[in-house]
Amino acid sequence: MAMVGYITGPANGKRKSSMRTISRRTFLGQAAAASTATLLASTTSAKALQAVLPPQKLRFGANYVPRKNWWYCWLDWDLQPIVEDLHVIASLGLDHIRIQCLWPFFQPGISNINERALANLHALLDAADGAALDVEVTVLNGWMSGLSFMPPWVAPLVKPDDKTKGNIFTSPAVIEAEKLLFSRIAETVGSHRRFLGFDIGNEMGVLMTPNNNPVTTKDADAWATGMLHFCDQVAPGKFNILGVDHSHWYNDYGFTRPVLANTGHASIVHSYIYFDGVLDRYKYNDAACAQLAAYAVELAYAYQDDLRRPVWVEEIGVSSKECPLDYQPTYMENAVRNIAATGKAWGITWWGSHDIDPADKSFDHYEYELGLIDQQNKPKPLGKKFAQLAAELRRSPQSVAPRTTALVIPEFGLSKDAWPPDWKFAAPYMKLIDRGIIPAIVLESRIHDEAYMKQRGITELVTLAD
Repeated sequence: MAMVGYITGPANGKRKSSMRTISRRTFLGQAAAASTATLLASTTSAKALQAVLPPQKLRFGANYVPRKNWWYCWLDWDLQPIVEDLHVIASLGLDHIRIQCLWPFFQPGISNINERALANLHALLDAADGAALDVEVTVLNGWMSGLSFMPPWVAPLVKPDDKTKGNIFTSPAVIEAEKLLFSRIAETVGSHRRFLGFDIGNEMGVLMTPNNNPVTTKDADAWATGMLHFCDQVAPGKFNILGVDHSHWYNDYGFTRPVLANTGHASIVHSYIYFDGVLDRYKYNDAACAQLAAYAVELAYAYQDDLRRPVWVEEIGVSSKECPLDYQPTYMENAVRNIAATGKAWGITWWGSHDIDPADKSFDHYEYELGLIDQQNKPKPLGKKFAQLAAELRRSPQSVAPRTTALVIPEFGLSKDAWPPDWKFAAPYMKLIDRGIIPAIVLESRIHDEAYMKQRGITELVTLAD
């Protein structure tokens, strides 16, 4: 008997136990018992899963948030506090960080690259090497932590009455400038032994608005595919990815799920119970919140053509705005164990490493206390819990059992708006969780592919409501 996942937290009392939004007509066998969170893994299914996902150690990291001067530090450079920060991150047993190159600081003009910023970037990777941390470098950061950081030569500041000029995703001149920045960064740190790869940009979908950077899904996909291909040219063999938020996974908006799941070197998910719509339906200590990130992993995996391709939980975090401080370590443990129990994750990268200095008045209240480490560079209870989990799961990896029951979804069919998150897929998934069933997700177009279904070990199907 192998544990499929941690279904901790009470079932939501407001939810009905019936599955009125799910059709059982295509069940290939009886559902797992509702009273247990375990499934008996057959030898055949276990071997099939092992063939799909060879055992690998889950990586643990943090989205680095500099304790001194936040990412404004690129312009007011002081290496020593960064060195101190990175050593404390490493002391938690983490093996990588993700960093943010604020775009206008690195490329103030369309053909101008800030040489000092490049030198500082190299110095940061040297400091990371001293702490034995690999570094994912996020480049086109016109958006981060609720703030806009747009270069002055892109939309909306360039010809706001002409939607074709200055557009990040469609303007040929802007795209060539973006490639210039990647080329120069690759020249600077591409051969550095701590350079993990490029993240094209932080949650670029946020910049897709009718007034700023209007873009069709076709153009968005073409941009993502083209930029990832270019990154593979200038940084071959590196972990080049596109770090998107939840909006594209929960809505038919911007980048499409098939492209996100099949371009770059991993499928990327960001999971926050505060933003992803779960708190409109459940409480912070319900099983659905503990399973939210695992759901995102399973959803991304369902769209992948290559079943060996990893999914990276590149961002996950929690604040007291939605979850009491004393429950946060419990939430973290449940979420991390459920991610690990999918057997599909490359790594878990917490947001963020450090709390933001409250003297900096730039941010929404939500952003200040997301760190694993406080402003005195001391690990918080959340940081200690993450360190404990990282050590334990490296030493004794989470058991992974085949998910023999799968929720069947169409490829598209969600809201075309960016907000709010459309729970057409997530709601029936979480109802299965409420019943004690830990499901996989499978595309409707694949359920008649016997080899595929056998490879994934799926024997039972649940469809969405007719």
